[in-house]
Amino acid sequence: MTITAPADAPANAGELSIWPASTTPLPHGGLAVGGVPLGEIADRFDTPVYILDEGEVRARCRTYRDAFPDADVLYAAKAFLSRAMVRWVDEEGLGLDVCSAGELELAVTAGFPPERIVLHGNAKSPRDLEAALRLGVGRIVIDGPSEIARIAAAMGPGGHQKVMVRVVPGVSAGAHDKIRTGTDGQKFGLSLTDGGAQHAITRVLGQPQLELTGLHCHIGSQISDVKPYLVALRRLVGLMARIRDAHGVILPELDMGGGHAVAYRPGEPALDLTALARGLRAELAEGCAAAGLSVPRLAVEPGRAVVGPAGVAVYRVLAVKRTGDTVFVAVDGGMSDNPRPALYGVRYAPRLIGRHSTAGPCTATVVGRHCEAGDVLATDVELPGDVHPGDLLAVPVAGAYQLSMASGYNLVGRPAVVAVHEGTARLLVRRETLEDFRGRDVGA
Repeated sequence: MTITAPADAPANAGELSIWPASTTPLPHGGLAVGGVPLGEIADRFDTPVYILDEGEVRARCRTYRDAFPDADVLYAAKAFLSRAMVRWVDEEGLGLDVCSAGELELAVTAGFPPERIVLHGNAKSPRDLEAALRLGVGRIVIDGPSEIARIAAAMGPGGHQKVMVRVVPGVSAGAHDKIRTGTDGQKFGLSLTDGGAQHAITRVLGQPQLELTGLHCHIGSQISDVKPYLVALRRLVGLMARIRDAHGVILPELDMGGGHAVAYRPGEPALDLTALARGLRAELAEGCAAAGLSVPRLAVEPGRAVVGPAGVAVYRVLAVKRTGDTVFVAVDGGMSDNPRPALYGVRYAPRLIGRHSTAGPCTATVVGRHCEAGDVLATDVELPGDVHPGDLLAVPVAGAYQLSMASGYNLVGRPAVVAVHEGTARLLVRRETLEDFRGRDVGA
């Protein structure tokens, strides 16, 4: 999509490659998303505020459906979940993967079909499993040996539950060591190299209440290269062949997880979805043919790649401080609504909106309002040299793993979420208030 800026818009208005496709520059330095000016949203709903472009979410769901027409596409709820998000994903034909009873029950009570839900988790609580079995989820992904007996016992002698086994294929991938989950020595899954996966599969096949439908893996997050997925798939197909040889069982499903990278700043790499789909199909067909296996039904689990680029966070500047050579721009949010920079060193590209500055640029560090030196939202970013309190800063690619990981630090309260679509803005999740904190604090 090519966007033409008005004559009085700033010269860099075309630098919108990482913004929702509906983003358009407005006169006097403003931006609109989904046909709604961001400044108007800030005035109407206060700041900080998260804006979610419904059209962008739906378009990204359709892109996945088009790329994987013969596979199951499951939206990873941990990226962001609300009742509206559940409805959009359902209407676009995606399944859902959840990691807790909370995510599961919100989805089902919002009308999502439980048979299209997969439950994950390395440490599923009794409540998680009870909710999954009571509501009838489509699959439970077994992450450790103890879950096998727990699920079978909960089912009772006449029960039946479809399960998958999460395999650690020994593949290192991901943008940070804290989000690499395909190698041995971390908490997820069952190892292929030490025989843990094979032993668990044997035990599952010995439980009449459990139907093993396939294998699952998730090798990491923010992966921009197709090759690690192909290596993991090749190893899982090899394991499927050994299961066939040892047990006479041909597994009909293979879930390759998610972790598909998106660009947080212009020029950063993102995963080529077309190349991924083409590569997985070719590798799966070739590997199964060589092993004499029928081709299993493929599944993928995108989260960030669906909702991340559809979100924009808007903050108001509270203070500007020059300390030595560093310009600190402090905003009215921070690590309580976005802990990712502190956790993973993520870098964003905030932008001044709402006015057109003629000042020269300055290199600034955008920080939050919290009592932590690590409360930094963006380092070494270019902002107008006259940035001042009251200005609005907008941060694109804010839809995933920000509000879903938000905290109550300093009792600031989590921001509101506003959906925009075809010129209309509506509140999805209200702002957390002091009354909410008081209501939970029942001690004396």
